[in-house]
Amino acid sequence: MGVLYTYSGHILSGVSSAAAFVVRVVICIGLCHPVVGQSSAVADTGLDALTVSEASALRDDALKGTKAFQWVENLTTEVGPRLAGSDAEASARAWAVQALTDFGFDRVWVEPFPLPGWERGLETGYVVSPYPQPLTLTSLGGSVATPEEGIEGDLVIFTSLQALEAAVPGSLDGKIAYVGHAMRSTQSGSHYGYFGRLRRDGASIAASKGATALLIRSIGTDSHRMPHTGSMSYDPGQPKIAAAALSNPDADQLERMAARGKVPRVKLLLTPRFLGEVTSGNVIADIRGSVAPEEVVIIGGHLDSWDLGTGAIDDGAGVGITMEVARRILSLDKRPRRTIRLILWGAEEVGLLGGKAYLESRKRDLQNHVIGTESDFGAGRIWQVTSRVDDHAQPLVDLISQLVEPLGIAPGPTDVSSSGPDLTPLVAAGMPAFRFVQDGRDYFDLHHTPDDTLDKISPQDLDQSVAAYLVFTWLAANTSINDWGWLPSK
Repeated sequence: MGVLYTYSGHILSGVSSAAAFVVRVVICIGLCHPVVGQSSAVADTGLDALTVSEASALRDDALKGTKAFQWVENLTTEVGPRLAGSDAEASARAWAVQALTDFGFDRVWVEPFPLPGWERGLETGYVVSPYPQPLTLTSLGGSVATPEEGIEGDLVIFTSLQALEAAVPGSLDGKIAYVGHAMRSTQSGSHYGYFGRLRRDGASIAASKGATALLIRSIGTDSHRMPHTGSMSYDPGQPKIAAAALSNPDADQLERMAARGKVPRVKLLLTPRFLGEVTSGNVIADIRGSVAPEEVVIIGGHLDSWDLGTGAIDDGAGVGITMEVARRILSLDKRPRRTIRLILWGAEEVGLLGGKAYLESRKRDLQNHVIGTESDFGAGRIWQVTSRVDDHAQPLVDLISQLVEPLGIAPGPTDVSSSGPDLTPLVAAGMPAFRFVQDGRDYFDLHHTPDDTLDKISPQDLDQSVAAYLVFTWLAANTSINDWGWLPSK
């Protein structure tokens, strides 16, 4: 099969891309039929052999090179960091509208929504004693400021959030809490959800014990002196205290001081501020279906980013991948059976606000959203497929898995309720879930740090993702299966 595909590549040299695609489909009908025939369940997918061959041809064409990296480069160079609700995020929406209009979409629109604005200010930390030295840290997103003169106090060291929770109320009066953790790198990123609770809830838990401020070891896996930011929230029943993340080497330093039997005394100055109500928005573009345009398959990534890096990994890569998927399908002479909807989500980093706003505005037609997926786990190569669909739709997931297997992607669990962060509200409401899982072993080295920049991305890795998403998107939009397993709305 590899030799035959190589030969087909030679005979296509010198013809136009549109003509080449048609020839590839014709060749694939002849050469790929044995691959399709390996699946005894193809007849249950609601697809014909031509559509499956088209998906294979789209996959193979993407492996020859795509423009996904170009879109990430444009976004991160021309806009840069894109904090939710900021002028920069608004510039990103304008950039996306122009780019998608240039692709040839008939309609590109923005659905705005409000959110509370927050911006970072000065952020400094210093060990006053026993070994005076500066600390590298960053405010957590949504943190209140310290007093204008800063705040100083003895540090109480906890090795985990559970240890902090076990502390006696009042035992931290007048003190600053420091909390470490044991997060490790994994291919699936499985540690993040568990250890991320420290960032999300730690400040209010520390406040309930009497702490005047909170320092945490960054929720990350790198050994660079680059702290990781990320969103946090406050329990309305507890005082609001300033919260910041230390780089991992600085966290190590404090823990070494404590291991010597010393009590580190620290001074912090954090000056973030709240801006009142600001605006974000979702950028949306449809490839309108030819038979069932009211039925929608969603792809996309989120436009906003944290403000420390340029948001290349999180989530410029996902934006670039899915924009390129849409561009390639839009350039075909053939339209899909149902509508393919590209959504570049707003304000994901501060609480999935774009996904929540989209759900709120679609309550009357939720079940027209047959399935969706999002690229939001960096720029690494995809290695696994996960899903949660009804049994009668499983043959289609199996076929997608079969067609992306040559890309080094294997089937994974079929009971995973995840399509990507921004689709969480839709999935919670009952939408079937599908996800391509990227290799995340270095994702939390970069995520939410100043090191989240374009140079970390391999264009070839993005091409592999584009190839996989093309298979999913083309097949999902062309099957006659109408119900992939919607659950009753909650």
